[in-house]
Amino acid sequence: MSNPHKILVVDDEMGVVRLVRTYLEGAGYQVVVAYDGAEALHVYRSEQPDLVILDLMLPHINGLDVARELRRHSNVPIIMLTARVEESDRLVGLELGADDYVVKPFSPRELVARVRAVLRRAAPDNTAALSQEEIITVGDIRLDMGRRQAWLKDQRLNLTTLQFDLLATLARQPGRVFTRLQLLDAVQGEAYEGYERTIDAHIKNLRKALGDNPRHPAYILTVRGVGYKLVEADDA
Repeated sequence: MSNPHKILVVDDEMGVVRLVRTYLEGAGYQVVVAYDGAEALHVYRSEQPDLVILDLMLPHINGLDVARELRRHSNVPIIMLTARVEESDRLVGLELGADDYVVKPFSPRELVARVRAVLRRAAPDNTAALSQEEIITVGDIRLDMGRRQAWLKDQRLNLTTLQFDLLATLARQPGRVFTRLQLLDAVQGEAYEGYERTIDAHIKNLRKALGDNPRHPAYILTVRGVGYKLVEADDA
C-alpha cells in the first residue's frame, strides 16, 4: 500500500484546524498543521507536503505572502481558505498561483472533495484522462503528456498542475472556443456554480508563463462573451 498523501493545513483558528484535520485523516490523508504564516513556511520546508490548505488571514505573515513565497520555490498544489466575500479578493490568491479556493464557512466534505480532485490532477497517471497522445504540438507550444512537461519553442515552461492541465485542454482542440465553465470542468473535474470566473485568473497566470501579452495575445485568445481558445498552428 502506498504512503498516504501529506496535507499541510494552515489556519490560526484551532477549531477550523481540528475540524479539517478530522475529516482529512478520516479520508486517509496524513496531516501536519501550522497556525501562522511563519510557522507554515517552516513546516512546509521540513515536511514537504503534497498539498497545502492555506487560510488568507494569518498572523505574522498573511496567506497571500505565504503563497507568494511557496510559488517562488515550488509548484505544490494550494487550496486557499478565505472568509472574504469580494470576488476580487479571492482572485488575488488564484493569481498568485493557488489551484483552488474555498469560502468560509465551508462544508468539510466539500473541502475533502476539492483536495481529492486537486491531488488527482497532480497524479502522474492522470494524463490518460487529458489526452491519448504522448506529445501535443501546437505552433511553438509542445506538451509531453507522459512527463507532464511543456515547452515554448526550446524553453521549458514552469507550470503548476492546473496550468498544465488548462493548457493541455486548450491544446487538444486548438481553435475551439471553450467557455469558462467548460474549462473549469475540464481541469477540476466539476464546474462549481459561481466559480467560473476563477478561470480568468488561471488564464492570466498561464499567459504570464507563456510570455503572452494580454492586450495582443499570440497564443491564448479571449472570445468576448464566450471564453478562450488556443491559436491554431496555422494562425500562430
